[in-house]
Amino acid sequence: MMQNKLSFHQSSVSLEIIGLPDYSNNENKDQISIISQWKLTIVDKPLIEGKIEHLQPIMNAFYIYSNLLIKNEIPIYHSKLIDIKADNLHIHNIVLKSSKPNVNPLVLKIGNSLLLDTINCFDQLNESSKVRIRKTSSYKKIPNKLRFGLNNKVKFFNFIMPPFIAISSLILFSSTLVYFYNPIEDEGKNELIKNKIKSN
Repeated sequence: MMQNKLSFHQSSVSLEIIGLPDYSNNENKDQISIISQWKLTIVDKPLIEGKIEHLQPIMNAFYIYSNLLIKNEIPIYHSKLIDIKADNLHIHNIVLKSSKPNVNPLVLKIGNSLLLDTINCFDQLNESSKVRIRKTSSYKKIPNKLRFGLNNKVKFFNFIMPPFIAISSLILFSSTLVYFYNPIEDEGKNELIKNKIKSN
């Protein structure tokens, strides 16, 4: 039987959901209620894929971690399937653990923009009328008010960091020039030039 595929995109991230409708509930043929597979593609990163039992814990991890960021709490999330922690203000370290034996964890490092894009794809999935996901008791979606805070925080970091680095580099360069500048030597050169002009 041909399975349905539905994709959600946001800038550098895409989420593909593959599955079938629940015909026992007389669902439309284009509906997806029985998810057999999902694929998360992040530009320049390895493909992340799995079954429905993996999707919800991973989505929950991203939502909970983002809530910690918004509330200025320590941004660390650990579970049997996924770990997320901040390396610094704009890099997030993600460790995905396989449920299969003898398979090494997949380690990813993503920036603020990719984090926001991933969450946006999860939001599109949650809000889609064509895909039905049974929410678990641990499911935690970011409220709209807090999402606005995360979006502003990401924009702030992306806006403030480049100028900050540029100004720091300029200060460092200026300090180096001051260090090599010798006012006594410069004064001596000026005096020598004046004497030559007088002698002429």
